[in-house]
Amino acid sequence: MKRIFLASILFFFIPVSIIFSQKKVEYLDSIQVRLKRSLDSIMQNTTNDLNSIVLKQKLKEITPPKPTVAEKQGWKSKANFSLLFNQSAFNFDWQGGGTSNIAGNTALSFEFNYKRNSLVWDNKVLADYGLTFLRGEDFARKTNDRIEFNSRLGQQIGQSLWNYSLFINFRSQFAKGYRFSKDPDTEETIRTEETHFFSPAFVQIGPGLLWKKSDNLNVNIAPVTARLIFVDDQFTSDETYVDGDYFGVDKDKNSRFEFGGSLAAYGKFMMLKNVSIENLLNLYSNYIEDPFNVDLDYTLNINLLVNKYIKGSFVFQAIYDDNATSGFQIREVIGLGLTYEF
Repeated sequence: MKRIFLASILFFFIPVSIIFSQKKVEYLDSIQVRLKRSLDSIMQNTTNDLNSIVLKQKLKEITPPKPTVAEKQGWKSKANFSLLFNQSAFNFDWQGGGTSNIAGNTALSFEFNYKRNSLVWDNKVLADYGLTFLRGEDFARKTNDRIEFNSRLGQQIGQSLWNYSLFINFRSQFAKGYRFSKDPDTEETIRTEETHFFSPAFVQIGPGLLWKKSDNLNVNIAPVTARLIFVDDQFTSDETYVDGDYFGVDKDKNSRFEFGGSLAAYGKFMMLKNVSIENLLNLYSNYIEDPFNVDLDYTLNINLLVNKYIKGSFVFQAIYDDNATSGFQIREVIGLGLTYEF
């Protein structure tokens, strides 16, 4: 009797459970269909731009973060050598006027930097030399002449971008510099030597604070800076020489000491895929004499990399130093030439 009762119960509940399971599946299918229709309607009534934004945001959320690469410790170095050419030619019948000329400029930039934990030591050597040859002239003329060495030691302050710093800067030139004039009687070109290697030479040293975002963006502030100017006393020993006429050096002296503050800023970024822009700014104020008469040296370099070995270059430099001259000194160079990085 019990068996008959259990069988009847099973006979009743099994069909009922099957019916309910089918109803549940049909109900879930109905929900999925309605949800799909709703999503399709939302997507159709939403702009493509908004859909793209939402999709990019979702992809960004589910994309795993890129692994951080530890910055290399110890020494690292890089160098760049370039040779630029300029040439213009005119025949005698060219009515617009012009003088045939050929010019060349060579430049070397060499960096060797050290990093160990929170200590950084950056060193950079810059060397430039250029000549231009004009038709009909007896002498070649310099378009550029510079040798410069920068060294800066920095100790990071906590986890910030600021560092305690100590810097040294040296600037001079390779070859003799001349002032050109015309002999009033013979109309011949006369050149008078004005400068040569280590005359003048500038040395700056001072502690300060360095804000360093990266190797391509940094600012160094040194409110306590000593500057020495060295010259050959052959330029200050002339009887007609007046104190301060030659880079501020007194008569019969070969050096000048200044005490002031300096600021050096460097920024480099890519304007286009193969076009880089580099800015260098140096300011100096002499606290002892005319502190508001600030010396300025600004250089703009625009480099167009054609391929690994050919590049175009534009250089603009503006210098103001009332010890050297009463106005701005402006230099501009445009050229196409060879480059090699190692």
